[in-house]
Amino acid sequence: MRKNVVGYVRVSTEGQVRDGYSLMYQVEEIKRYCEDNHLNLLHIYEDKGISGATVDEDGLTIEREGLQKLLADMESAQVSQVIVLNTSRLWRSDMAKVLIQRELKKYNVDVKAIEQLNYSIYTYEPNDFLVNGMLELLDQYQRLEIALKLSRGRKKKAEQGGYAGGGVIFGYTVKKGQKVVHIDGEKAVIVRRLFAFKHLYPHWSLSQLAEQLNAEGHRTKKGKRFTKVQVKRILDRESFYKGLYTYGQIQVNGQHPAII
Repeated sequence: MRKNVVGYVRVSTEGQVRDGYSLMYQVEEIKRYCEDNHLNLLHIYEDKGISGATVDEDGLTIEREGLQKLLADMESAQVSQVIVLNTSRLWRSDMAKVLIQRELKKYNVDVKAIEQLNYSIYTYEPNDFLVNGMLELLDQYQRLEIALKLSRGRKKKAEQGGYAGGGVIFGYTVKKGQKVVHIDGEKAVIVRRLFAFKHLYPHWSLSQLAEQLNAEGHRTKKGKRFTKVQVKRILDRESFYKGLYTYGQIQVNGQHPAII
């Protein structure tokens, strides 16, 4: 049974002049190789006038439509190899090389270079290990940078006493697309009742406080009976209900209205 393969050809303006590798020449060589080796050539992808070193400005994706289509098709194509005249048709830079190999390895696809008979992307190369490590560090750096920017934004918002994101505290509501909290009148009544019970009956347990709320017909946001866990969550946010805003080590007068 013949193995399914695909081909890839590319020329850049300067490369075609220097190496003499026209697209037609590469196509003919790939077809001849597949016929001689009894391979089932499904398709030949091509890129014209684009450098093999080209990556996007962040160095994370390859800016070649033909190659992008090839890589996207690997998930469903069920091929064993990508046939090229030589590996420089696929990549020239180490960055592009590692990125392309990563995608091909996801689907157990190898590269067969006609002019490099023993080449395989599964052959261990120390330089690949180095570039892979650098890319992984870059990925981690970008994630940390994004997290830091978000943290700075929330800290600045908190210092101004504003809502810094996250779940909305029981008793308040936030309009879609806004970062300003408003009192939920119905739920605010429950908050006031709970703190009133806590003041009148300081020795009551959390379960007793929950039972009292339930006995009066009060319900959670989801319309369920209160539990001691939900009661504790409200009591723990007493400062917020008093109009204070706490974010980490920061505590200031909040921009939100107080409930108690």
